[in-house]
Amino acid sequence: MEYVIEMNNIRKEFPGIVANNNITLQVQKGEIHALLGENGAGKSTLMNVLFGLYQPEKGEIKVKGQPVKITDPNVANDLGIGMVHQHFMLVQNFTVTENIILGSEPTKNGTININKAANEIAELSKKYGLAVDPHAKIEDISVGMQQRVEILKTLYRGAEILIFDEPTGALTPQEIKELIQIMKRLINEGKSIILITHKLKEIMEVCDRCTVIRKGEGIGTVNVSETNEDQLASLMVGREVNFSVAKVDSKPGKDVLVIENLIVHDARNIPSVKNLSLTVKAGEILGIAGVDGNGQTELIEAVTGLRKAKSGSIKLNDKQIMNQSTRKITEAGVGHIPQDRHKHGLVLDFTVGENIVLQTYYKEPFSKFGILNFSNIFEQAKRLIKEFDVRTPSEQTHARALSGGNQQKAIIAREVDRSPDLLIAAQPTRGLDVGAIEFIHSKLIEERDKGRAVLLVSLELDEVMNVSDRIAVIYEGEIVDIVDPKTTNEQELGLLMAGGKKEREGVS
Repeated sequence: MEYVIEMNNIRKEFPGIVANNNITLQVQKGEIHALLGENGAGKSTLMNVLFGLYQPEKGEIKVKGQPVKITDPNVANDLGIGMVHQHFMLVQNFTVTENIILGSEPTKNGTININKAANEIAELSKKYGLAVDPHAKIEDISVGMQQRVEILKTLYRGAEILIFDEPTGALTPQEIKELIQIMKRLINEGKSIILITHKLKEIMEVCDRCTVIRKGEGIGTVNVSETNEDQLASLMVGREVNFSVAKVDSKPGKDVLVIENLIVHDARNIPSVKNLSLTVKAGEILGIAGVDGNGQTELIEAVTGLRKAKSGSIKLNDKQIMNQSTRKITEAGVGHIPQDRHKHGLVLDFTVGENIVLQTYYKEPFSKFGILNFSNIFEQAKRLIKEFDVRTPSEQTHARALSGGNQQKAIIAREVDRSPDLLIAAQPTRGLDVGAIEFIHSKLIEERDKGRAVLLVSLELDEVMNVSDRIAVIYEGEIVDIVDPKTTNEQELGLLMAGGKKEREGVS
């Protein structure tokens, strides 16, 4: 059997943690090979070893049968290995072409030949059906398009083996379908792909084989055609996973959040929330379903104080909170799990412990007379790390060192532990594995059952339908309908999300 990549008995250690313990991964030419594991299982670490970002303590790597030493990403590129990272490595105010050629600029008489590069990129884009404009600025294009730029960057450097690290985490359902088509085209052109993921549906749809790792150990490799989602889930987490959300019917109480005729403008000063009215009651989870970019972000930012509203009203427990400071809104009883964990959720260069008290550090017992009490801060962090299963060497580890999923768990621990009157959960399970998703859903339902109001905003239709008690559909900044998850279906929601009208009335 010809393997394009062999990683044999790889061991990678960090202070206080063995991230990879004698893991073997063998990738055949022309296959899409899934690397499956929980958050913090060691998937990205293993691929960072293959891409030359980390050096292993033990083990051997072979490319096309030849033993190699991959000391840095340039060596990986020379061997035909390219990596599309989970968090894109793009310069926002550069064009697509400038980003792609960065570090390998084609020069003529000492000057960079941008036009030549742009033409080559346009050809590559056409060949693989990527439809990328070489002259567009990164800051002006969608997340899905930015990801295509990352793919082009690897192809421009001659990659034959592509590593995709959690590629669908920030994509819309339509963009995910398009990415799957792109991956199939790459395989048809003779490339090989390693797909790091924990999304079982995607593995079943697109992958040939799947290697499972759990807590840094290799569990084994299976043929996807001979397995199913349930078996993969239990291989990944080491126990059976319940995919349906267990909950009793909600008992809604008083109105907690009342939004009336809200108008919010986006960064370009164009209205993105238009005369929106919405109510979330105590003891219910109200889900917001919509295609990304229909005003969800601006709505959440207006409610949490991150963006000024132009007009309207936002009341929490009958008190006006519109356009107040974020701290005032937080103290009024709003918790926020933000959709961008790096931008609004964490201070990456603070410890996990410091991040756990970001909302409460100025209060006792965490500080007195303006002086922080670190023993109390770290005690609180230890408790929540244990309760929410945040995989970290210690509470004094920097948040930057955690996997994306464990960063998310730390934010959820902080916000849920405060048990606010209104908990806004925006993409709460983005980047989480099935075991962690099951746990987070149970926590949201726990808060609901304590009589709290929960506003869930998610691009995952399954999540909105399984967890919500009512679903508000947003389209072009307006709530177009409110439906009952028990009596609706994905087709009806999809139609409403695209601006259509539902065929039957009477659902509210």
